Parts: sequence; structure tokens; C-alpha cells
Amino acid sequence: MRLPLLAFFFFCTTLLYAQNPNIVFILGDDMNRDSWGIYGNPDCKTPNIDRIGADGLVFENLYASAAMCSPFRQELYSGRSPWRTGTLANHSKSIEGTKSLPHYLKPLGYRVALLGKSHIGPKQAYPFEYLKGDSKSKNANEKFLASSAQFIESAIEEKKPFCLFIASSDSHAPFTTGDRSAYSADELTVPPYWIDTPEMRQILVQYYAEVSNFDSLVGRVEKMLKDKNLWNNTIFIVCSEQGSQFPFSKWTCYNTGLHSGMIAHWPTSSTKTINQLLSISDIAPTLAEAAHYTTKENDFDGFSFLNAIKGDNKEIRPFVYGAFTNCNIIDNHERVYPIRVIRNKDYSFIYNANYQQITSNTTLSSALNIINKSKAKKKSKPDIASSWLALSKTDPQYASRVKQLYHRPQYELYNRRVDPYELQNQISNPEYASIIKQLKSALEQQLYQLGDSDPIATEKSLIKHKNKKRK
Repeated sequence: MRLPLLAFFFFCTTLLYAQNPNIVFILGDDMNRDSWGIYGNPDCKTPNIDRIGADGLVFENLYASAAMCSPFRQELYSGRSPWRTGTLANHSKSIEGTKSLPHYLKPLGYRVALLGKSHIGPKQAYPFEYLKGDSKSKNANEKFLASSAQFIESAIEEKKPFCLFIASSDSHAPFTTGDRSAYSADELTVPPYWIDTPEMRQILVQYYAEVSNFDSLVGRVEKMLKDKNLWNNTIFIVCSEQGSQFPFSKWTCYNTGLHSGMIAHWPTSSTKTINQLLSISDIAPTLAEAAHYTTKENDFDGFSFLNAIKGDNKEIRPFVYGAFTNCNIIDNHERVYPIRVIRNKDYSFIYNANYQQITSNTTLSSALNIINKSKAKKKSKPDIASSWLALSKTDPQYASRVKQLYHRPQYELYNRRVDPYELQNQISNPEYASIIKQLKSALEQQLYQLGDSDPIATEKSLIKHKNKKRK
């Protein structure tokens, strides 16, 4: 009798999934992909993420188009690139006519909600049910859990499938949550793309505490779904967002900025690892297809990877593209320093269009003031970039890395097979001449198609638009 009962159970599970899978998507905030243990971090404690990923799916080659919160989230929910939605600049809103997952799932009977951090707009483009979380200064996990349960129970009462995005603020500075006593600054391993200073270690403790707090939320939501007997009919995804607010991560086009971490529990999945090169814009069309939406032409810029989850190893795209727009960022509203990047599985080719000028962002401003000998604001908290600058003055081996914070060459090429941390620029190495030619040509062609052949002009137009709104 046991085998027939098991067969009946799996038949019912598959039937439920085929009808209306529920979706729960938990999103981090400025969280480096390699902060998670499942991606090789030896120190940061993420047991729930690691276990769910080990039992389910791990995405190895997922990339954002922009390493900033607002462009990232609008790409995630719309499945459209920031070029198309007009959100290359941070703190921007999507253009009229932008559609997102609520537009596609609600007609299918879904309740579609966003809980926590929004950072998107306008609401016509993102017509979620908006559920409030707690402020950044508080541990929002209790509120998130209660609000999630209330929303899910309401959907169940209405006999509707649900899609719930839970957007935590954990790991976004300032760091206020988590158990810092779980970490010792002296025992941490500082990744090679950062410079090891006491300030770096001190802030890593604070940051890792928030990552662990986020992981706790993941485990608690998982348990809630299991307690409600929803786990077997729920697509459950956890994503890191873009890189952290540390140098060479967020606000850049380096791997540590754009490479996103994502794991999933996906009922009926036929594989354990997704190795295909993916864009954040691919997530919305995949979830829409899983919910049995029939995609129409021009709905999405991304491509569904549902076949990859079913075990198809066919590559979805040869390249992914990324952008950074420096203007309209705190401390740097008028600075023009656009960056564009093209990646395949092995190489990163970066184009710094205004390379003769300097790049910066709010986390680098204090150190830049010191370099320029201008009056810097007093900081009560440790500042990573300034600590790097101080170390470079006594130890010349760090001078070139510190210079790179603000001054970049016109082009950069990194062979991530042998240099995964992108520390050795190979742009002048004749051995890579054919690769450089191929990637440069493909990037230029893509930018032309996007109407972004002149990134400097693109960025200046964004500043002009912002100034017009100020008048």
C-alpha cells in the first residue's frame, strides 16, 4: 500500500503546482552574493539560505543591469531593462506604460503583494498590494512574519493563489539589526577585492550581523509555509539584490556589484544548479510563465528560464549587460561618470566613457575630500575608503587599488576564470586582443540598439531632466 499512497501524494502535489503555484520571493538589500555560505563565504552565518539552496536550486550566473536599489527592483518586477523603463539613475521612476508582474498575474486570479521596502514607482506601473514593514532602525522580522501570514491567510480564504515579495532592509547601511556578538572582527576573512583594515573588519561584523538576521527571516517564512502545508505548492526564492555599500561593489559595474545571489525551492524542478547566464530581467517572465501567463511580444526584455529549471542545459543568451550612472546620487548629483559593461561566462569588459574625470559615490566622498584637501564632514562612524587611503600612504602596495576608487582607464578586461575577483586588468595584454575586439563590438552594438551609444550624453540628459523637475 505504501507505494500507491506515495504515488498518489506526488500526483496531487504535481496537480496543485500545475494549476496555481504560489510564489514567495524574499529580497535582500545591498547584499553581496558571496556573503552567503553557499557561495563560499567561510564566516557569515546563513544556515537557512545554505540549506534551502543545497536542497533546491542554486543560481550561479545571475546578473543585475544596475547595482543600485531602484533600478534593480524595477527591473526585477517589470522584467524590463533600466534603459527601457527609464530608470538608469537611482531614485528614478519608470516611464509611462511600464508594466510589471501584478499586471500579468492579477488577471490570472492572483493576489500580488509587496511587503517592506518599495523604492519603485509610479504605482500605475507597479500596482501591488503594498504591505508595510518596520523602519530600517528596527528588526522588522516579526512584522514581516505577521504581515506575511495575514496576507497569505487572506488569499487562502478567498481561494486565490498568491505572489508575495518580501523586501527586507537588512544589509543596507546604516547597520542596526542582528547579533554582532556572533562575530569576531579579528577572526574574519576579508575578501581579496577589499583592503584589510580594522575599520573594514569592524563594519563587516555589523554587516554580517544583518545578513544573518535576513537569513533568520528566510528560515521563519519557510517554516510558516510548511506549517500551513503550502510548501509543496510554493515557488520560494531568496535573492541578495546587488552588491553591498562597500567600495568596488554597489555603484559599480564590477562583478561584486552586479553578480546577484539567488537560491530557490522550486517544486518539480529537475536540476540542482542553474549555470546559464541570466539577467534579473529574466525573473519576471519566468514567474509569469510558471503561473501560466502567456507572454506577448514586448511584455518583457528578459527571457524565461523555466526550461532550465526543468533540466534543459541550453544557453539562454551569450552576454549580459550592465550600467552605472553616477548622477543624481547623494553627494554627487552633478557628476557625470557613466560606466557600461558586457559579460559572458568567462570575461568582463568594462567601458568607462568619461574616464578622464573621476567617479565617486556617498561611501567614497569622505576619502575624496581628504585627497582634495577640502573640508570633510566629521564622521562618528568608521569610514572604509578613508581607512584604505590612510593605509596606502604608509604601504605603497595598496596605492594603485586606492587610486582605482576614483580613477579608471577607458577600458578594462578581466578574465574571471583565472582572476575571479577582477584584480588584474588585461586590456593591454596582446593575448586577449581577439576577446577584447569581440566584446567591444558586441557592447557597442547593444548600446546603439538601446539608444545609448554616447553614455556621457545619456547621463547629462538625466541631470537635465532632474534639474527641470527642481524648478
